[in-house]
Amino acid sequence: MSQTMTSTTVEVHTIVDLLQLRARENPFSAAYTFLRYGDTASESINYLQLDTRARAISNLLRHHGGEGKQVLLLYPSGIDYMAGYFGCLYAGAAAIPAYPPHSQRALPRIQAIVEDASASIVLTTSAVLNKVQQWTANVAGLTHLTWLATDSIDESTADAWVAPEIDGESLAFLQYTSGSTSTPKGVMVSHNNLLHNLSMLHDQFGIDANSVGVSWLPIFHDMGLIAGMLLPLYGNIPSVFMTPADFLQRPLRWLQAITEYKGTYSCAPNFAYELCLRRIGANDMEELDLSSWKVALNGAEPIRAETLHRFTKTFASCGFRPTSFMPGFGLAENTLMVSGEPLDAVPYIKNISRAALEENLIVPASGAIDDVQQLVGCGAAVRSKDVEIVIVNPDTLEACKPEEVGEIWISGPSVAQGYWQRPEETARTMQAHLVTGEGPFLRTGDLGAYQDGHLFVTGRLKDLIILGGRNYYPQDIEQTVEMSHPALRPGCSVAFSVEYDDEERLVVLAEVDHRYKFSEEDTNSPEVLAQARQEILRNIRRAIADYHDLTVARIVLLRINGIHKTSSGKVQRRACRTAFLANELNVWKA
Repeated sequence: MSQTMTSTTVEVHTIVDLLQLRARENPFSAAYTFLRYGDTASESINYLQLDTRARAISNLLRHHGGEGKQVLLLYPSGIDYMAGYFGCLYAGAAAIPAYPPHSQRALPRIQAIVEDASASIVLTTSAVLNKVQQWTANVAGLTHLTWLATDSIDESTADAWVAPEIDGESLAFLQYTSGSTSTPKGVMVSHNNLLHNLSMLHDQFGIDANSVGVSWLPIFHDMGLIAGMLLPLYGNIPSVFMTPADFLQRPLRWLQAITEYKGTYSCAPNFAYELCLRRIGANDMEELDLSSWKVALNGAEPIRAETLHRFTKTFASCGFRPTSFMPGFGLAENTLMVSGEPLDAVPYIKNISRAALEENLIVPASGAIDDVQQLVGCGAAVRSKDVEIVIVNPDTLEACKPEEVGEIWISGPSVAQGYWQRPEETARTMQAHLVTGEGPFLRTGDLGAYQDGHLFVTGRLKDLIILGGRNYYPQDIEQTVEMSHPALRPGCSVAFSVEYDDEERLVVLAEVDHRYKFSEEDTNSPEVLAQARQEILRNIRRAIADYHDLTVARIVLLRINGIHKTSSGKVQRRACRTAFLANELNVWKA
C-alpha cells in the first residue's frame, strides 16, 4: 500500500518516506513544540532538523549493530523521544516505545519486554542512562543491553546515512499492549498499517492547513504516538505537546495550550475530561477560549454520557461546542482507530434497558428511571469501504442480530500483522473466521452491539461479572461507585467478583483522595475521618443497591495509587483481584 501526497505526487510507502518528503518540501515548518512544565515553549524542531537528527541516530544504531533489529525507546516525553523513534525507522529497526522506570519496582515490565522482543539496544537520554543503568547492572535479562544516549548526538554524521531497504510491509514498531487484561504482548505494526490508520484519522478529524494538534498523552501509548505525534506529520501541521505528568498535576494546562495555540484537535480518555471538571475552577475558565477546538476525541476507556454532558455544559462559556466531542473506539491490534462519530455531530447517546443489557440485549428503556442506562455511540467504521465491523457470538461464532450484544470483530488494512513471536495467539486473535467461513477478522475481546450506524461498546469479554445468572459490566458499577461520593477519585475504582461460601459475590475497591476536606475546618481530624469513612461506605452500598440491585460483599477503600493500572492508565482488574485475595492492598486508614 502506498499513498500519493502533495502537489509533487510523490509515492509514500513508509513513514521514512513521509518525513523525508516533509523535510524536502517544508524544511523549516515547525514539526513539534514541547511545552516544559506544560506552559512554556522550551524546545521546537522543524522537519529538516528532525530528519537530520533521525539520520544521525540511524547511523549510531548501525554502528552498534542495530540495523533491522528491535530497539527499546526509554525517553521521557519530549522531542528526543520523537527523534529516537524516527531514528529507529531510518535504520530499518523496529522501535519499541516504552517509558523509563521511575524506580526499580518498574523494572520487571521492562525486563519482560526486552526478553519477549529480543531487544539488545536501548535509546535514551543521558539523564535516564545515568540513573537506570545503576538499577539494571545486576538484573538478569538486562545486563546485555547496549545503552545509547542520543540527546547530545553529533548531527554531522547524518550525511553518511544510507536509506534502509524497507517497504510498506516492513515492521515500523512493536506496540506492547497495556496488559489491562493479560500479560503485555508486542503488536506488530507495519508501515502500511500506520499509513492506512493515519489516512483514516486525517479524514475523520477533517485535518486541513489550519489544523493544530495539542497533546499531553504518553508517546509510548498508541493514541499518544499515532494521533498525538504522527498524525501532525501526516497532515503537515504543527503539534504542541506536554508531558502527562504536567497535565495530571494541573489539568488547566491542557486547555490553556489549546487556547494559546488555537488547537483544533486533541484526544484524551474519558477520565481526562472528568479531571478537568473536578480541578478547573470558574476563575480559571475566564482565560480560556476553546472555540478553535474542532475535535475532542474521547476514547481508550469507557465513555460516560454524564461526562460529555457536564463537560459541554461547564465549558460552553469558553466556546466549547457539543459538536466538538467525537466518541471513538480503537485498539492497538488495529493500529489505533476503528470507528468514530461523524465530524461536527452531537454525540449519539442511547437510553437502553439496564435489565435487558444484563441479558445481553440492547433495547429501549422501559421508561422506569431505575431501568435506564445510557450508552454512548462510537459511530460507524472509519473508511467503511475497506473496514468492516461485525458483532459475533463468541461461543457459536455466529453473527449477532442488531439487538444482541456480542464480541466486536474487525477486518481491514489497519489490522496489525500479529503478535511478536506468538503465532498461535496471532491465529486465534487476528485470523478468526465466522462459522459460515467469512474472515479473517480481528477478535477485539470487547463486547458491544451495532445499531443504527453506531457501535456501542459495553465492556470487556473477560471482565464480565456474572452474579445470580445475570451479566454485569464492571465499568457500570465503577461509575456508580465514583459518583457516590466526591472524595472518591475518578477512574480509580474496580469491581470484580470472588467466591464466598460457594457463591460469587461482588467486591469493590476505590481510591480516596486524602486531599478532600471532609469538614469546613482546615484539618481532617481522626474523628472526622472515621465518620467520613462510614459515610463513603454507606454511599457506595446504597448507590449500588439503588442502581444495580446488588449487595456488595466487601468494600475496600484505598490510598492514592492503590488501584493497579497499566502504563497507559487503564485499571487492571485481575491484578487488583489478585492483590485483594493476597491481602496486599494499600488500604486507606481513616
